[in-house]
Amino acid sequence: MTAKVAAVKSWSKSRVAVLGAGKMGTLLLQAMLEKGLLTKDCISGTVQHAEKAKAVHKELGIAVGVDNYVAVKEADVVLICVKPQQVGQVLEQIAPAMNPGKLIISVAASVPTDYMEKRLPDGVPIVRAMPNTPALVGAGMTALCKGRFAEKSHIEFTRTLFDSVGLSVVVDEKHMDAVTGLSASGPAFIYIIIESLTDAGVKCGLPRELATQLAAQTTMGAAKVVLETGDHPALLKDAVTTPAGCTIDGILELEEGKLRVTLIKAVVKAAQRAKELVFS
Repeated sequence: MTAKVAAVKSWSKSRVAVLGAGKMGTLLLQAMLEKGLLTKDCISGTVQHAEKAKAVHKELGIAVGVDNYVAVKEADVVLICVKPQQVGQVLEQIAPAMNPGKLIISVAASVPTDYMEKRLPDGVPIVRAMPNTPALVGAGMTALCKGRFAEKSHIEFTRTLFDSVGLSVVVDEKHMDAVTGLSASGPAFIYIIIESLTDAGVKCGLPRELATQLAAQTTMGAAKVVLETGDHPALLKDAVTTPAGCTIDGILELEEGKLRVTLIKAVVKAAQRAKELVFS
């Protein structure tokens, strides 16, 4: 039995509380249920308003309330899916119900594990996650890092949850700001590229719907080749670029327009902004 399978089995009957069952929280709940990782009677969620609680309960068929303390009191695993600015308040509410036998998984951007550890009883294990929005279609990329008290089983269980909506990697916490700038902000940069390719197709006479399909599928296909072959992107680019052909003329335009440096600067700027959102 692999370590990952053993970790999943050890947590398979855990009660999970999702604090902040918004878009990402609801997405994770749906994925856990669809993959059979957990059952509805083992999951509860919280939202800020009673009307929203009713709507989520109707959609997912799980218990949903507005009291974080009540949800956490009976839980083994706590997913914190609220906005970063709300994390401190939520931790204050749930701290009396926490102990080292419970696992916290936080998807709140830019909130470091030591910030959370200071506001919880000593010894509570924390895994910090940085997913991205393509998780909505099962193509997410999530980076994970562990706090002082998290063990290998906690990481493996968390990876199983996020692998249900895409891929996951484990990194040192010092890299989480860079992850935020690259994979969390990255989809927005890619959408601009797809939009630009679409506009180019329209400029060349293609109907917009067709141009969008061509641009999006081409982007997805190129990414899949990188992931599945493991080849360096430069090598793959060269394979498409024939001598005196069409592609090299297009690449020349990209180089003159400084596409490379612009994308690099965009990621660096986003990562720097993530670093500025430090919680004291």
